[in-house]
Amino acid sequence: MKKSALFAAICVPAFLAAAPLAAKTLVYCSEGSPENFYPGVNTTGTSFDASEQIYSRIVEFERGGTKVQPSLAEKWDVSADGTVYTFHLRKGVKWHSNKNFKPTRDMNADDIVFMFERQWKEENPYFKVTSPNHSYFSDMGMPKLLKSVEKVDDYTVRVTLNQPEAPFLANLAMMWASVQSKEYADAMMKAGSPEKIDQEPIGTGPFYLVQYQKDAIIRYKAFPEYFRGKAALDDLVFSITPDASVRWAKLQKGECHVMPYPNPADLEAMKKDPNVQILEQPGLNIGYLAYQTTKKPFDDVRVRKAFNMAMNKKAIVDAVFLGSGVPAKNPIPPSMWSYNDNVKEDEYNPEAAKKLLAEAGYPNGLETDLWAMPVQRPYNPNARRIAELMQADLAKIGVKAEIKSFEWGEYRKRAQAGEHQMAQLGWTGDNGDPDNFLHTLLGCASAQSNSGSNIAKWCYKPFDDLVTKAKVTTDQAERTKLYEQAQVVFKEQAPWFTVAHAVQLKPIRKEVVDFKLSPFGRHTFYGVDIKGK
Repeated sequence: MKKSALFAAICVPAFLAAAPLAAKTLVYCSEGSPENFYPGVNTTGTSFDASEQIYSRIVEFERGGTKVQPSLAEKWDVSADGTVYTFHLRKGVKWHSNKNFKPTRDMNADDIVFMFERQWKEENPYFKVTSPNHSYFSDMGMPKLLKSVEKVDDYTVRVTLNQPEAPFLANLAMMWASVQSKEYADAMMKAGSPEKIDQEPIGTGPFYLVQYQKDAIIRYKAFPEYFRGKAALDDLVFSITPDASVRWAKLQKGECHVMPYPNPADLEAMKKDPNVQILEQPGLNIGYLAYQTTKKPFDDVRVRKAFNMAMNKKAIVDAVFLGSGVPAKNPIPPSMWSYNDNVKEDEYNPEAAKKLLAEAGYPNGLETDLWAMPVQRPYNPNARRIAELMQADLAKIGVKAEIKSFEWGEYRKRAQAGEHQMAQLGWTGDNGDPDNFLHTLLGCASAQSNSGSNIAKWCYKPFDDLVTKAKVTTDQAERTKLYEQAQVVFKEQAPWFTVAHAVQLKPIRKEVVDFKLSPFGRHTFYGVDIKGK
């Protein structure tokens, strides 16, 4: 057992023993440590889960669904041309406090403006604090989309866009738009420690941060003044447990109540445990292998197609997912509207792959790298094993692929910079809109940045024109047609080898009440209770 897992295993039961008997404490065995507590610069579910408990947004998604509902804004108005949004904010929304700062006012329009400007305006003193890479904000084209963000009065904010944007409200419900306190930011800037707002955060969410020890534990307490009412839980603990087998052992013993990302091989035992139930639903995700299309040999579509035909997708998915995933042919999951089931899958045909590789100028094969993620993700339970199976398949057509990996943060940073030739990655949807996959992961805006999510660096005008047009079209039937065409272009050009859509599986203790699966793979504990406590 790793030291961090051992520490958490000791620390959490000790904390539970010390907790008052009347307090309701839920322990979540999280899979890793957050990078920080500022969602605007993060892209991983691990970091989002840690921040989700602390912050609120202008609008949010209903629990377990994709419908946008009011949050910090009680209501909003949209102009007839779809370019002006006026948000009417709640009054009386309280901020958390901590050892660094005691708020003197409620949440107001200044905080909303700060949320936007921190990510948008380079002259903002917080633009570069923690990181200048506001990945989501940039990948969704927000810098060009926003015309102005104005404080009309203390409880009214007007956002004007340069053009209509169909998914705008859904995008605002995503984690990047979590609202921080402008008053706290100003105080920490004045104190010479601006980074504290991201490391020792305060928010308006249902829980406030009590303690964080990297690779060990995050402790939260229910915020009594939360504007929707105090949480049923008194204490929330993230026991950071990277090993899925250790998470399962702790769930069995009752040392944690909820665990993410089980090993597929453990599912049978989980189903037989009388104290455990497994929540299940189709995953809004995609796991893939991206080809770096600006580098040889992958600047040639024939090479990409040859590789796609050389790898036995069904065998890979069967061997690794063990029934907890389905082979993927499109870059969006089948449960998402506009999914084009008429797209023809690349056939597994090593002989045809060899011929295509020879036609592209590689009759004797070639050498390349193959990056494997160092962590288990919602869309990929075992990246190393998948890489080994891919490596073996590619060897059959004369391709020598060297498997490489890096620490997870370094891996993503290097992949976003395009240092790889082939790299595994994946995505869990954030808002239920196809734009969140097709434009964010494959559009030109995110290919041209060293911090963008388009790690294939694929900028293909016929595709980009379709997904960009779909963004400014409000009619869903028209958007569906455009996205269906975009999926055809994607398959023809093959910037990825699409691997699988994983089923979302969540083992929880039976005493946990009303935990809801999020379509976005998030873990939200407001509204959750524990019976018998």
